[in-house]
Formats: sequence, C-alpha cells, structure tokens
Amino acid sequence: MSNINWYPGHMAKSFRELEKHLKLVDIVMILLDARIPKSSMNPEILKRVKHKPTLILLNKSDLADKKILAEWENYYKKEGFYTLQINATDKKGLSRIYPLVKNVILHDKVEKILSKGRQLTPFKTMILGIPNVGKSTLINNLGTRSSATVENRPGVTRKLDWYRLSDEFELLDTPGVLWPKFDQITGYNLAITGAIRDDILPMDNVVIYCLEYLSKNYPKELKTRYRLDVLSTPVRILEQIGRSHGALLPGNEIDYDRVYSIILKDIRQNRLGGLSFERP
Repeated sequence: MSNINWYPGHMAKSFRELEKHLKLVDIVMILLDARIPKSSMNPEILKRVKHKPTLILLNKSDLADKKILAEWENYYKKEGFYTLQINATDKKGLSRIYPLVKNVILHDKVEKILSKGRQLTPFKTMILGIPNVGKSTLINNLGTRSSATVENRPGVTRKLDWYRLSDEFELLDTPGVLWPKFDQITGYNLAITGAIRDDILPMDNVVIYCLEYLSKNYPKELKTRYRLDVLSTPVRILEQIGRSHGALLPGNEIDYDRVYSIILKDIRQNRLGGLSFERP
C-alpha cells in the first residue's frame, strides 16, 4: 500500500504559522496518544520546536502498556524532552503540569523574574496535537474556569487569539499542524486507536493487522478476552469471535463487519487491558 492521503495539503502553511508564533510562547505542549506516540506525532514537529522548552504529554496513558510507556518516556528524555503521563478525560495528571513547568522546565526563567521583584504571570503556551488525540478535552479540562479571551498584546497581530485557561496558563490558539500523508503501519495504528475515521482505511486490513500484532505481542490478553484455547490465523480468530459473540448472518455466515467493530470497541474501551502498538 502506498502512502495514505487523509488531509488536504496545508502542512507547509501550518508550519510557517507555527514557526512565526513559537517566539511568542514560553513553552510548547505536544499531545500524543500514549499507545502510539510515534504514529500520533507529526514527524516534523520535534524538529521545529527543538529550541523551545517542550513538554510531551502522553495522553490516554491508562490505555497503554505501562512497561512500554516507560520506554517511550526514557526515549524522549534522551532526546532532551520532558514527558508526563496524563488522561485528559478524567483529568488524571493535569494537576502536575503547572508545577513541572514552573519548578523544573522554566525554573531559570521563574527565578530570574522573581529575583527582579516581579510577580509571576500566567505562562504562555501552545498545544499541538493531531485530531482526536484529546486536544480539545485537554484545553477544556486544563483550565480552572471557563476560558476567556485575553486582550491583544502590543506587537502581536490582532489575528492571534490568546485564551486565559487559568491563573497558570494562557493559550495561544493556532491552526492545527498536520501532515497530509502517512505510511501503512502508521495508518493502521491511527485507525486501531480511533484517531482517524473508520472509513478511511479498509477495516478488514486494519483488524487483520491488529490481530497479528496482538497474537505476537499480547497473546495472553487476546486469548483471555475472547476465550481462545489457541491462537490460529487472524481469519480463524475472526470466525471464533464471530460465533462466540453471535455475530452471524443468515445461513450461519460470519458477520465480519460486526466482528471488526467488536474488536476495535474492546481495544478502545480497554477491555483487553493496557496495550501499546509501537515501541521506541
């Protein structure tokens, strides 16, 4: 399969906007899906923000394999980035963001401000993340009150919108930075975790890849969830799941579309336990 085009080509323009706005913020937060940190990372982002204090937020961490997630944290640490495991939906880990930014990531900046007898103001940030990774949920739950638009600042174009999330952060609202094409495995990972619509890729290919991956990396979890005595081919596994769940068409034929939905729903709702679909 060739590269998959899932978004009209606005990447070049988005990156020009990103680089222009980076100088206006104190810190960049990059939101990733903890189950697929590589696949949910625009490959160009880290290159562009390397000179700016950056915090990588591993969202949906409760759905990921804890051992592999620790490997990713270590990987990004070696690359010079700070990381934090969060779950934006239930606000898990969100209370740790500001102390980490204030006391560690921007410690020198804070000390300089306080040494001059000045009062700390909210840190300016931008939050980057691909669609459906939880960016809106994070922004809504990061604030302690309803977001309010902050007045335009001298020297800042009036087209930019700053939002006061709380007494701790002001958010620069910027266009999303996406990439228009991705390779086959990235596409499968995005589809399995629900980051792209289920009609973007053929579901049979996605689920067969998923079952092959689970059979190799999480055989116990796969057998336990679907009461499988042994793991056979993906097609055989689909048949077993279909019959055990009553996903049948007239004539006792397997309703494969329904089986695909059952498997993906189970994964997305954590019914197989923590799963990670790539390692650093």
